[in-house]
Amino acid sequence: MGRICFGTTLRSIKRMYSSRTGLFAQLLVAAALTMPAPLYAEDRMITDKELSDESNTADWLAYGRTHSEQRFSPLKDINVDNVGKLKPEWYLDLPDKNDMVGTPLVVDGVLYYVGTLNVIRAIDARTGKMLWEYDPKVAKEITDNNMRKVFWSYSRGLSAYNDKLYVATWDGRIVAINRKDGKEVWQTRTFPHDTPLNITGHVKAFDGKVFVGNGGTELGPTRGYVTAYDAETGKQLWRFFIVPGNPADGFEDEAQEMAAKTWTGKWWEHGGGGNAWHGWTYDKEFNQLIFGTGNGSPWNRKVRSPGGGDNLFLCSVVAVDANTGKYKWHVQTAPGDTWDYNSNMDIVLADLKIDGKNVKAAMHAPKNGFFYVIDRSNGKVLSAEKFADVNWSTKFDLEKQTHIIPESAWFNDGEENIYPSVFGAHSWHAMSYNPELGLAFIPTNHMSNTFTDKGKDTDTSWRGNKFQLGIAVGLAPMASDPHEARGSLQAWDPVKNKRVWQVNQKSAWGAGTLATAGNLVFQGLPEGKLKAYDARDGKVVWEYDAGLAISAPPITYKLDGKQMVALLIGPGGALTSNFAGGGWDAFGWKYGLHQRRLIAFSLDGKAVVPPQPAPQIAKPIIDKEFKIDDAKAAAGAGTYAVHLCIACHGGGAAAGIMAPDLRESPHLLHGGEETFKDIVRGGALLGKGMPRFPTLTDEELEGIRHYIRKQAVEGATPAGH
Repeated sequence: MGRICFGTTLRSIKRMYSSRTGLFAQLLVAAALTMPAPLYAEDRMITDKELSDESNTADWLAYGRTHSEQRFSPLKDINVDNVGKLKPEWYLDLPDKNDMVGTPLVVDGVLYYVGTLNVIRAIDARTGKMLWEYDPKVAKEITDNNMRKVFWSYSRGLSAYNDKLYVATWDGRIVAINRKDGKEVWQTRTFPHDTPLNITGHVKAFDGKVFVGNGGTELGPTRGYVTAYDAETGKQLWRFFIVPGNPADGFEDEAQEMAAKTWTGKWWEHGGGGNAWHGWTYDKEFNQLIFGTGNGSPWNRKVRSPGGGDNLFLCSVVAVDANTGKYKWHVQTAPGDTWDYNSNMDIVLADLKIDGKNVKAAMHAPKNGFFYVIDRSNGKVLSAEKFADVNWSTKFDLEKQTHIIPESAWFNDGEENIYPSVFGAHSWHAMSYNPELGLAFIPTNHMSNTFTDKGKDTDTSWRGNKFQLGIAVGLAPMASDPHEARGSLQAWDPVKNKRVWQVNQKSAWGAGTLATAGNLVFQGLPEGKLKAYDARDGKVVWEYDAGLAISAPPITYKLDGKQMVALLIGPGGALTSNFAGGGWDAFGWKYGLHQRRLIAFSLDGKAVVPPQPAPQIAKPIIDKEFKIDDAKAAAGAGTYAVHLCIACHGGGAAAGIMAPDLRESPHLLHGGEETFKDIVRGGALLGKGMPRFPTLTDEELEGIRHYIRKQAVEGATPAGH
């Protein structure tokens, strides 16, 4: 019975008995007045109580399902004994062409996801039918305000709170929309238009607030900060700066004054970095927000802090008062960071029993290769053990509450092979935790980088330029570390501080995980398989070939008595661009060829998902009319790298799947100069996620063209011509 029908019936009852005085009439009216109104999805107010409800199996209300960020569901209709029957229930082909990295939400039978350029779509979670979409018009915002944007145009997810959804846009806004119909309620800008920042993380909704950070540490002199806004109005409530500013200007708070003692030189002229772009958790029990912070700007400490120092609050887990943003405690995971070991990874809350004592714990497995168990009541590290090969730190000293770092880690004598690599032993791909088994499941990378100062200006007068790559350190291409496969999924016991099992994988960059009470762990892989593992021993108990790489984590929910597992199909993130020699071009996943999808699975699914096109390796075009100038090509190689073309179109112009392979592009052939200028400088393809670079000169653009043409010739195989 709808709300209008109920109101009409109630009014009829009142009229019918308005002239009567009998007890029966009074009871009937009273019963009608107290009759519960039917619940509508658009009427439901999502509160912190609901976001903390671990027993709710019908919804997936937050990035990590609940405020605990465990990504664990008590559902066990699908379990190790019957998971082999899992088949597609429904699928939806998506219009997105770029990265698919987000976590969908499910609220009252409606699934919401955020796609390329932050477009939000609402889907019927039972059938896969599209209901509505909201476009924040990111390309228009960038164009209208002459913004220079590079790096990624994706988002890792949404937040639901009260009757709204919240998204952070690539260009730096938070937008609130009605969950019912996608109509915009408010939006607010989180950084100025001319700032070399971006936002790829989800907004965190909690306690009547929404919270977000930003990224862009490598793109110039940036000073990281996080901010909380009023969930109903978008008004700024508080801001916490991650690194201290110029002491001559005074400090915003006592925490900044404390942090400044750990820096040397004129760090503020370099910005300092520390940008928090992912990894934040609301701890309702202690009324605190716990977030991870980023690496230094520039990476090389010899430049930004030449006298040494730990450089707070870089690469740290920081807790602040949820109401005021006032500092409470911190754990620094990479003191004096020079290796891009940010801590922007999941922070998972759990009740653990350690040495016979009940502990309110926060668990964290950042890039640096150590698994931390922290007493979140006071920030004390209870354990920090290596979960992957590590040589930058000897150990974490529990008595001193800091890392013991060997001199070799600073590569003072030239080159040094350091592991984990800059992509970390664990990156942003979601870790999950099964409280029934007491195990955390970590997508793990096993790679290294060779760091060097050779050929780099490490004088303190060096300055990074806005919107240009500047890290003040040299990196050799990544390689497998000395002892492991390139990637793995592992189960970690945070109480016993040890690995319980590990499954080696062909590639790094395994997707985020989902754990369930059915003793299952779900994870997608770069080669295009979605797998279910027995959470107790790592045995593969089911797999599905999606025909395209997977980077997003799965979710699960139960509607009409049926449990479903859903996820976005498609690759995403930095390594997929192939700019660091990750090898993603070898998979044959090609931009514009393979279809991004949303697929939901059930035990009795009957949907027939069309096959994907076969993998296809790029075939560079040889243009005999284009006369390559080696000097121009050499200059173009530098422009290509510094202006971050490499981040989307790949190292050596061998693209992954994030963007087209330019060696195949007709716009770089003889006679394509004007079209190329229109795309790169004019922003003709901004609507597809291709940034505009208005400051590039004709000479620089021509250099890029010669560089790409040279790479096409050198990378072409005779069989293709």
